[in-house]
Amino acid sequence: MKELERYYKVLGLQIGASLEEINQAYRDLAFIWHPDRLPKDNERLLAKAVAKLQEINHAREQLKSIQVLSQPSSRTQVSQEKPSPSSVYRDRRPSESQAQRPYYRDLTGVDLRGANLKEKDLSGRTLIQANLSYADLSDTFLHKVNLEQANLFRANLFRANLLQANLRQANLQEVNLIGADLSGADLSEADLSGAKVSAGNRILVKLTGTILRGAILPDGTIHP
Repeated sequence: MKELERYYKVLGLQIGASLEEINQAYRDLAFIWHPDRLPKDNERLLAKAVAKLQEINHAREQLKSIQVLSQPSSRTQVSQEKPSPSSVYRDRRPSESQAQRPYYRDLTGVDLRGANLKEKDLSGRTLIQANLSYADLSDTFLHKVNLEQANLFRANLFRANLLQANLRQANLQEVNLIGADLSGADLSEADLSGAKVSAGNRILVKLTGTILRGAILPDGTIHP
């Protein structure tokens, strides 16, 4: 019980808070402790931010697992729904222990065409050659995710966190990147032709330290 109380305390919540409140508290704290908001030359603060993000992420995952396990009727209802692209994703879960997490790490080649992954946390996952075309990834946490050679054609990455993500040779044609954070991400040889990255002459994507070597830019030119 003390451990459970600690998870709520980490997120600044009262015991028994709803899943919506848990997710909102996590988003607020993740924004506050995002490394990009801190001076790059202050290693102490950066290390503290990383540790804090890990702590709040762990707290949210544990509280979400408890909420899911305490609502068996909702899981039964989901299992009776019409199959969808995301059901393929669920079927790849290899064990009950991993099933307590919304996503497990290795999803190489998974088919998630048109899947609703809005506000999900896929940080650190392996999605090499995954098919995420037309998927909704808005406000999704994709910190250090591996999307090398993945197909993200016309996916919605509005305000997605792609900090230090691997997007080498990824298909990002006509993807919506407005508000996305690609700081430190590797987009070498990625295809961004037709991608939405600006409004008028104003670039609305964060590209601090982004690697664009050989990438096809939204206007069709190739970055040197």
